[in-house]
Amino acid sequence: MNIMDFNVKKLAADAGTFLSRAVQFTEEKLGQAEKTELDAHLENLLSKAECTKIWTEKIMKQTEVLLQPNPNARIEEFVYEKLDRKAPSRLNNPELLGQYMIDAGTEFGPGTAYGNALIKCGETQKRIGTADRELIQTSALNFLTPLRNFIEGDYKTIAKERKLLQNKRLDLDAAKTRLKKAKAAETRASSEQELRITQSEFDRQAEITRLLLEGISSTHAHHLRCLNDFVEAQMTYYAQCYQYMLDLQKQLGSFPSNYHCNNNQTSVAPVPSASSNAIGSSALTSTSGLGLTSPSNLPDLKECVGSRKARVLYDYDAANSTELSLLADEVISVYSVAGMDSDWLMGERGNQKGRVPITYLELLN
Repeated sequence: MNIMDFNVKKLAADAGTFLSRAVQFTEEKLGQAEKTELDAHLENLLSKAECTKIWTEKIMKQTEVLLQPNPNARIEEFVYEKLDRKAPSRLNNPELLGQYMIDAGTEFGPGTAYGNALIKCGETQKRIGTADRELIQTSALNFLTPLRNFIEGDYKTIAKERKLLQNKRLDLDAAKTRLKKAKAAETRASSEQELRITQSEFDRQAEITRLLLEGISSTHAHHLRCLNDFVEAQMTYYAQCYQYMLDLQKQLGSFPSNYHCNNNQTSVAPVPSASSNAIGSSALTSTSGLGLTSPSNLPDLKECVGSRKARVLYDYDAANSTELSLLADEVISVYSVAGMDSDWLMGERGNQKGRVPITYLELLN
């Protein structure tokens, strides 16, 4: 027998098997043939695997949306991944905003209050952008990749073996049908032999499929560890962002309370530093807090003649060498200087001296 004859016979056998399965499947759907049912344990395992696959895909896709909201960027990353090429590096949204702020602050002048504030905000936004990149990289490696490996690897193997089991089951039921229809002794003996073979193949395939499906529990345990890694990455990211914003708020709170903008218009009073919110809770219940001095105290401070004692309400970081840094609850000496802005006084602590904002002080005597 040459190779061509062998191939022709194999194709004919495959076509016969396919036709037999198709007939069996059609008759089952029409209720004209009996169907071998899988045992309850195997059915439960199949259902659990299918459920795991569906929800893993949904969680994976939505995580990708969370980490990269731009659909065009996700498509681009997918294409580069399939081409096994590295996607070009681009600024993310926080980094782009930060760069705009820095450029604007440089244009307005770093020496101006608004320009300086823009630069500080821009630098913070760029740090947040860097943290965002780290979150994406860590989450992709420790969370998305294991989920994708299950969908594209383990589950594909399960699906392949499940399809083989379905085919073996159709072969088994087709053999049962032929045995029922066999009348001649010779035909019946041949059908019984075929039934034994198909039953053995079905049982072996059912066992292979069962062993694979029982690995789903291990998959769940692995995905749980990956989920913990994802949560830890998010926790690190949000903690970083929170600390960056606290530092930024503290820097902005150190700006003078009465400065001239680029258009020479007076701006607003300074914002207290983040630490003052905790310290100033008691001040809120009295006549001052969060940068607000009591009405009776404010004129006294403005009209202060000679050295007076004042208690610091909350921390203050000097913006430059002409100012004095303050610590909450400390007592310093203050006095006015001719020509000084009405919202500022000169403060002294030992040999240290510098301007201090009156909204951070409470007059004691």
